[in-house]
Amino acid sequence: MHKILLIIQREYLTRVRKKTFLISTLLFPILYLGLIFGTGYITAKSGSSLKIAIIDSSGYFDRGKIERENQLDSSATLVPVALSADSLKASFEKLGYDGYVIVPADTKWEEGLKGLSLKTSRTLSMEGANPIERKLNNIWNVVKNEKLGIDETKKKMIEDSRVDVVPENVNDQTANSMTASILGIVAAVLTYIILMLYGSQVMMGVMEEKTNRIAEVIVSSVKPFQLMLGKIVGIGLVALTQITLWLVAVFLIYNVTKASGSAGSMQGMIGGMQQVFSSVNVPFMLFFFLFYLLGGFFFYASLFAAVGSAVNEDMREAQSLSFPLMMPIIFAIVTMQAVIKDPTGPLAVWGSIIPFTSPIYMMARIPFGVPGTVQWWELGLSMLFMIGGFIFTTWFAGKIYRTGILMYGKKPSWKELIKWGFRKN
Repeated sequence: MHKILLIIQREYLTRVRKKTFLISTLLFPILYLGLIFGTGYITAKSGSSLKIAIIDSSGYFDRGKIERENQLDSSATLVPVALSADSLKASFEKLGYDGYVIVPADTKWEEGLKGLSLKTSRTLSMEGANPIERKLNNIWNVVKNEKLGIDETKKKMIEDSRVDVVPENVNDQTANSMTASILGIVAAVLTYIILMLYGSQVMMGVMEEKTNRIAEVIVSSVKPFQLMLGKIVGIGLVALTQITLWLVAVFLIYNVTKASGSAGSMQGMIGGMQQVFSSVNVPFMLFFFLFYLLGGFFFYASLFAAVGSAVNEDMREAQSLSFPLMMPIIFAIVTMQAVIKDPTGPLAVWGSIIPFTSPIYMMARIPFGVPGTVQWWELGLSMLFMIGGFIFTTWFAGKIYRTGILMYGKKPSWKELIKWGFRKN
């Protein structure tokens, strides 16, 4: 036990003291937030506002309606012009227009307006033409309302009389659907990132020690299984430390913003976070998040360690052997939306029990409520399988590790790795 603790200490301190750990801990939240908000800002600002000429031969799209719509929506500009179709076609670019639309003279408001062509010399996708389509539809709706005698008061009554359906569990132990979905996605994605990031670090660390022949020196003092277990636990503690620092940073930012009373988008975002977390049992969520995070990490990290011990310095070998291990994680994150859509369906229930997908699926389901959505027997069986799963994979990977860590010059197949795992001592 003392030797395992020494290995854990070495793995933990070696990684925590690196500048890359400090930089990634500080910059990851900033970069992630910047990626989310930055991409939205760039997407919104990158598209140019189109200026489209309108030849209205029907009399419905008068200048007043078009100017009013331009004031309400600046995503594109519609300009009524009194030119013939032929002259506009020949000179619309010289006149400063990006394109033009011709409304036929035989247009009837009772039959609707379909099949209008946006003539342009630019290449536009359907999404690029959406602002023009939306503005023309808004004007057309005004035309129909006028013809039907629907004033603004009646229009508002029609728009406000919609039916909203909010799902609510009769057990009264299920969180708000939107809140549960947000928390489920955040917890599952964070678990996925940690599994992929630190699981691969275990594999890379084992490969580095094997390539540099450090493992040959270490295994002369400790058993290979002790070396592997110490490495997995040490790197797992590094991941736990980083997550803890991120949570502390969020807590501090919230309290500083609240104390200073500063206004703006940051305060609004923090206020939204407070509203989300106030509607769920935070200690309950945090406990199971840490359980499935660590359980999933030990489950996959031991297998990544086995792969790292079986290959040499060739990264292509490591990628070919580790890809089957990553498939269940990728499958879980891709199908997570289906689980959130129906958290009591067969995929959600059995996927949250199987250890290969339970760290992702269960974290997506728990915010919806226990036992409202996740039954106690499901949670207990999932935790039991998770514990049994990482004990088995640690034992199985340890036997592969014992053989592979001292083997050089040969690329093993999956069949050989399985033989190593079941080989008797």
